[in-house]
Amino acid sequence: LIVVETGVQRALMLICIFIVVMFFLKNLMRVLAYYFLSPLRNGVIRDIRENIESRLLMLPLGYFTEERRGNILSKVTYDVTEVEWAIIGSVEMLFRDPITLLIYLVTMLIMSWQLTLFVLVLLPISALFISLIGKSLKRPAQKGTEKMGEVISIVEETLAGMKIIKAFGAEEQVLGKFRTTNNEHFRLMTKVYRRQYLGSPASEFMGSLSLALLLWFGGNLILDKTSGFDGAFFIAYIMIFSQMIQPAKAISEALFRIRKGMVSVERINEILDAETEPAGPSDRVGFNEELSFNNVTFAYNDEKTIIDNLSLSIKKGETVALVGQSGGGKSTLANLIPRFYDINGGSITLDGRDVKTIGLKPLRELMGIVTQESILFNDTVFNNIAFGMDNVVEADVIEAAKIANAHDFISRLDKGYQTNIGDLGGKLSGGQRQRLSIARAVLKNPSILILDEATSALDTESERLVQDALEKLMKNRTSIVIAHRLSTVQHADKIVVIEKGKIVEQGTHPELIAGNGAYRRYFEMQSFS
Repeated sequence: LIVVETGVQRALMLICIFIVVMFFLKNLMRVLAYYFLSPLRNGVIRDIRENIESRLLMLPLGYFTEERRGNILSKVTYDVTEVEWAIIGSVEMLFRDPITLLIYLVTMLIMSWQLTLFVLVLLPISALFISLIGKSLKRPAQKGTEKMGEVISIVEETLAGMKIIKAFGAEEQVLGKFRTTNNEHFRLMTKVYRRQYLGSPASEFMGSLSLALLLWFGGNLILDKTSGFDGAFFIAYIMIFSQMIQPAKAISEALFRIRKGMVSVERINEILDAETEPAGPSDRVGFNEELSFNNVTFAYNDEKTIIDNLSLSIKKGETVALVGQSGGGKSTLANLIPRFYDINGGSITLDGRDVKTIGLKPLRELMGIVTQESILFNDTVFNNIAFGMDNVVEADVIEAAKIANAHDFISRLDKGYQTNIGDLGGKLSGGQRQRLSIARAVLKNPSILILDEATSALDTESERLVQDALEKLMKNRTSIVIAHRLSTVQHADKIVVIEKGKIVEQGTHPELIAGNGAYRRYFEMQSFS
């Protein structure tokens, strides 16, 4: 009609314009689909990462002692990316292709219910075959992602221990360990991808097999003169059926990727479903009288008992030193006070109130902790000292640094208090890092101070400066000091000797020396060493 009314050339031009317009609209819709899908895709991944970080911050310390850091990093990076590509990336396909298949199927049903019934018998058989391939994918995919966690663990350990690796010439040993684990990951993932890549050809082959069977069945109907089928009708039906193969193939590929991605979802859920610390009530508490351990028993994961039926009373304002052999339970005892771990038996009370009835946040607000290993962050000096505190003014930070004997060296830094100290404070010396940790505790102004081997890793000059800073920090404050060097705790109000999770003796330095027991033996060993 268009040819008759407008002429051949005009009709040809209109057809060309129509083709261009249709392709333009097709690609415009595609761009718009990706445009609106992008915030959905990235938003889901952003929320997953945020949920993981939030959950990690809520987990108890015991979780991190059991779980390898590399495995956690693998879940946050590799597994989240796998979810993005395997699952979120398949959303478009899972929305579009089933609708396309349904339209074709309804059309075929209208054209011939007999042929379509035959097709509906063939399709489940094909789906079952492809499903069996998909099920075989899960186990190697799970092992592969776990092995990836081991690979990242080795890299993380390499970065953390680079100085020791080079000092002991262990580069080849570390590389050998990495190479072995990396090759195991390579073998597992090769198996995964081979099975994944089998899905699309298998789907296409099953489609062509179905097409051949359909040709045979339909051909017989045409040859049967009584069926009412003709060749032109059957060719049209076959053309529509052949269009189903590509979306069916795309769906099978999407399902394979989803099955592989579900392994990563399960690993991420190991973090999201892990039991968190009980937050408890948020009402603020004070410390006015006494901190008491009452027949306390504790073991990590119900293994060997670390603290065994221990009782100890610490008065407000007292300095109590915990001494004894390594592994005796001193640090563990200190970690029970802020409830980094919960006890298995007995009770710990603050002014007569069981600490389990106090919220974690208000309980920990009472405490300041300085450990042997200075824990600092890749940030400025100012932000490290003011860490965890709001509305801090520079004058208060400077005052805290002066008390910690840190102001002088901070002032000599390129940008003073705004100098970035690098990863884990790597741009500073050990003594400088420790004094920043002390400044952080000074600024917090805690009621209870826990010092865990705060000077044991320092040289003599740094130890003198740090010890002086600690003495300023401990003034008029309840302090629990864990020390190997007994010379640093001789003036404590109470010295408690702990062996194998039990208190074997306690008293002042003169009393324990006169007692001729374990403390005197430790003291004399250090005096002659």
